[in-house]
Amino acid sequence: MNTGLKITAFAAAVAATFGTAYGVGTGVGPVTSEKKPASEHGGHGGDEETAPEKGAAESQGDAVPGGLQISERGYTLDLKTARIGADKREKLRFAVVKDGKDGKDGSGKKVTAYEKEHGKELHLIVASRDLTTYRHLHPTRAADGTWSTPVELPEAGGYRVFADFKPAGAKEGLTLGADLAVAGKYAPKELPEHDATASVDGYEVSLRGDLKAGKSADLTLDVEKNGKPVTDLQPYLGSYGHLVALRSGDLAYLHVHPNGEPGDGRTRPGPGVSFAATAPSGGAYRLFLDFKHEGVVRTAAFTVHVGGGSGGGDSAESGDSGHSH
Repeated sequence: MNTGLKITAFAAAVAATFGTAYGVGTGVGPVTSEKKPASEHGGHGGDEETAPEKGAAESQGDAVPGGLQISERGYTLDLKTARIGADKREKLRFAVVKDGKDGKDGSGKKVTAYEKEHGKELHLIVASRDLTTYRHLHPTRAADGTWSTPVELPEAGGYRVFADFKPAGAKEGLTLGADLAVAGKYAPKELPEHDATASVDGYEVSLRGDLKAGKSADLTLDVEKNGKPVTDLQPYLGSYGHLVALRSGDLAYLHVHPNGEPGDGRTRPGPGVSFAATAPSGGAYRLFLDFKHEGVVRTAAFTVHVGGGSGGGDSAESGDSGHSH
């Protein structure tokens, strides 16, 4: 992950008809998609979809950001656990595979050497399609290159798994995505409504600023506890806050880090954590802020509407978001 803004977009079919039960057999496992020119906003494996209307950042002939496919730039995300059960603690296993000499995705060897970014070799994000469940995980890598981490997801339905990493020797990092099916009774939820403040474990986090399509915008998140500003946030992954945004509909991935870092002589440990971010287009986004205080990492979740999408203004709700460490 790069300091500052990193936008990763991918297209995926929205699971609209799960029925009353989301069975194990209905899950979609990792599929290596046919590679498309950078100018196309394509999907996985040729699945048809309706993507959100393109904004300034996606309609001016710019190359599509990384993460559009399960395979990109010679690397493939091999999600070995394609489905799990709802409300059960299970192990999620995957590997990043370097394409073989024949050029086929996933035909080469597992990647075993990575460069650490923000203290970790790889960051794993798991989010439900309705954006009400979010997990930021830090899996363990075995010597053969297989990653694993325990995960417990409370609701059945479709999920997306993001692997954010930088292979050793690579010029820049990338993010790959794959689908995860969670079996059980499925009841899709609506995106949380407007509220500029999120509450989590006795903390209140207020969002100031507006995310804009195609333009860099300043966002500040202020943390309070029991009505008092928190001025002693603890460093987490090399900063005082960690922010991920997902676009509703296709789950385009936008990853940002705050302006400044602990120990730079100008960045204070709260109450405000400032970010510079750019939305790839108009629409609704779900923002997830991770912050650490009193030794515990917590996640505050916000819904933001960017001009060009439905609705307006910022909103926030905690939803079901969390961490496993």
